[in-house]
Amino acid sequence: MNPKRSRWTKSAFVFVVLMMVFSGFSALQNSTVTAAPTCGTGDHGLLKKMNNTKSPLHITDISFLNENTGRAAGNGFLIGTSNAGCTWQEIYTGQWQFDQILFPNNVHGYALAQSAEGKAEQLIATKDGGSHWNPVYSAGKTFTNISVLDEKTLVGYTSNGVFKTRDGGNTWAKIPTPANTRASLFTDKALQKGWALTVLPNTGYKIYKTMDGGHSWSTALSILSKVAYGGQLYSSGSQVWALTYGDAGMSQVSYSLYASQDLGKRWNRVIAQSTAGGGPAPGVGSALVNKGPASPGGHPGNMQLIGNQTAYLAGGSPAAGKAGVGRSYDGGRTWSNVPAVLNGFDASISFPSSKTGWLAVTSASDSAVYITHDGGVSWNKKFALPQL
Repeated sequence: MNPKRSRWTKSAFVFVVLMMVFSGFSALQNSTVTAAPTCGTGDHGLLKKMNNTKSPLHITDISFLNENTGRAAGNGFLIGTSNAGCTWQEIYTGQWQFDQILFPNNVHGYALAQSAEGKAEQLIATKDGGSHWNPVYSAGKTFTNISVLDEKTLVGYTSNGVFKTRDGGNTWAKIPTPANTRASLFTDKALQKGWALTVLPNTGYKIYKTMDGGHSWSTALSILSKVAYGGQLYSSGSQVWALTYGDAGMSQVSYSLYASQDLGKRWNRVIAQSTAGGGPAPGVGSALVNKGPASPGGHPGNMQLIGNQTAYLAGGSPAAGKAGVGRSYDGGRTWSNVPAVLNGFDASISFPSSKTGWLAVTSASDSAVYITHDGGVSWNKKFALPQL
């Protein structure tokens, strides 16, 4: 079991409202408003023609290059802002139902998306900021996650394998990983330094480290647990984080979050969330906190790491109907869950700096994008999707 953000019914028809002003500039850079913009908090008049879809529109992922410029994607649409959410533009509407978007710069981008509800996930790419998308050759692999190191270098992760390309997807090569790998991560452009999370039935998890592109692996951490489904790995600079799932039930999730500040030499158990529905959290020993963000029973979302010290974890609680973040500014030595004040049960974050970040929230009646300038203590709504 690997809890993911909920996927929603996906259907829409193509409508592109993007004008290219200067050659070589991206879609967001070209959509400049001549009059002084008025900062709004509603839907900004966008996506009105998509309100006749069978399912309400929902944001599934966000990606920000800096504090001002970024995008939000969902079931059949991509929108963007270049002035910190003061105004937004429609970049794409059409068949693609986005699950994950990544932009290494303001022109080139990649995404995992479905062409229609129930279809297999595809890797697609854009060369004009997101207004047009085309499938990328993936050698027959169905990727569950991707990482983009530059406009040509990608790593694609399947349920049991890792593959790399250095030419934008024209050719792929497999990266060797340990047996029973459920999550992997390679973060350097040379694709030499990597991490793998493996499961051992009725035993728990092991985290492995490689410094030679997967040719050899060494054990970095063992985590005892009777239940081991999978998890996620994150790394930036010298810090490495491992999210490991326990069981789930009654809208609750049990999980543990581990952190290392020295590339896996020493580890700290940061969060150990045990729940009535999910049972004990993986691992043994004390943890800094016994609840994750947006408790009770909050579901962990994605993490965002900045440099060698800063880490954020998104969280949403179906039981409480709230969403928020937890954070550390010292590489996991300490941890605090910011009180969850936003309505929602699902959350995705993108933090381009240590205190300023963006959060997309989905609730039963709303899907919105918020910005914070104080690490999640306070949030300002910058966009709210029109609902049926």
